[in-house]
Amino acid sequence: MASLFERQLRTYSGYHRDRRNRATHFVGIPAIVFSLLLALALWRVSLGNLALSGAWIVGILAVAGWIALDRRIGLAMGAATLVMVLAADWLAAHLGRGTTWALFGILFLGGWALQFLGHAFEGRRPAFTDNLFQAFVGPMFIMAEALMALGLCRDLARYTGDEREAA
Repeated sequence: MASLFERQLRTYSGYHRDRRNRATHFVGIPAIVFSLLLALALWRVSLGNLALSGAWIVGILAVAGWIALDRRIGLAMGAATLVMVLAADWLAAHLGRGTTWALFGILFLGGWALQFLGHAFEGRRPAFTDNLFQAFVGPMFIMAEALMALGLCRDLARYTGDEREAA
């Protein structure tokens, strides 16, 4: 029996059959995720002697959720999120608020433009319009695709519809 993650991955994949759509998502989803972390990096929280940005807090929560869905993909998402949080914190500290917000806007709007362009190629609306949880699965789908391209996690190919990997 397929796990919750495998079922969600199959559903998400059904909205992303066109290779051009997948290609736009490979750029668009990380741009959106990074833009959100960048904006959250401007928010600072002090917990005793520890000062964290909102990017750390949301990043840790997201990774915990991804690991709960699938340990392998979740841990890979953790590594990618760590890099993005470190970069977001560094940029927010060095660019200033105005430039950070401008970069957020460019990445966020550009990422969404790529998403909708991809769905124009696909001829189908985004998966999250039918199930909001799919917005949380999208980054995991991209990670699964990247890992399969590297020869890892090939067992997930039956859920992503990637016949090259399933063979």
